[in-house]
Amino acid sequence: MNGEAVTDPARDIGAGDVVAVDGAPVNPASPERVVYALNKPAGVVSTARDPQGRPTVVTMVPQTERLYPVGRLDIDTTGLILLTNEGDLAHRLTHPSFEVSKTYRAVVSGPPVREAELQALRDGVALDDGRTAPARITRVSADTIEITIHEGRKRQVKRMCEAVGHPVKRLERVGFGPLALGDLPRGRWRKLTAGEVAALMAATSEGSARR
Repeated sequence: MNGEAVTDPARDIGAGDVVAVDGAPVNPASPERVVYALNKPAGVVSTARDPQGRPTVVTMVPQTERLYPVGRLDIDTTGLILLTNEGDLAHRLTHPSFEVSKTYRAVVSGPPVREAELQALRDGVALDDGRTAPARITRVSADTIEITIHEGRKRQVKRMCEAVGHPVKRLERVGFGPLALGDLPRGRWRKLTAGEVAALMAATSEGSARR
């Protein structure tokens, strides 16, 4: 490696290292990009590891490669979370500058949610860390709304609903960019198709182009 004979089988190879065997160059293949969709149950932590020993989203899918959770859901929030082995993709899907949308279904207290409150959420509400960007809001029933945002503030949807007088009782993420949770059962996962991964990448490119 780099003109030096290496006998340690555990020797790490960096991106700029030149590796040859018997004089012939070896080009290690890049790992296949994989993305999993998981329907996260309540009580599961959206990290790779948890110092308190609680179950994590990473332990719920096959451990054939190192996986990164794509963003986070609160421990009591259920629904669609993505996991991937590519850190750059995870960054592009979650950084606010790429404006990839996330859709949540919220069951709230104090129904009905009135049109003026829905419009306030659409226009943006004042939170302690600034006014939220305009959101897409749909009333599903008297106590249930769907909120689509592209920001990534901590507990944002819960804080938005509290700001208009309707604290959240239950929260589920039902969409991430072009992907929908669909009928994936709670606690189950599936590997995304190449077409779905391409659609996710396209969503990050669209957000980047709007900047």
